[in-house]
Amino acid sequence: MKNDPGKIRDIIPEHIRYTKNSKPINYSGGPFSDRGGGLILFEAENMETATELVINDPFITREVIKTRWVKEWIREL
Repeated sequence: MKNDPGKIRDIIPEHIRYTKNSKPINYSGGPFSDRGGGLILFEAENMETATELVINDPFITREVIKTRWVKEWIREL
């Protein structure tokens, strides 16, 4: 995340609303303990759907995220 803790704090409620309204399947996520970023995991029909969900997140649209990745994870049981 960019180094503006105040802006990040201000956007958290918007991010939470976006996540709840988007209803990603099996969503799990949160900040890293050092607050240097975060991680979200969720299921999506395809990479296009997953990417769309990520790029429309307020953390991205309001430009508080420096770097983002959307990667497919193959869960091995």
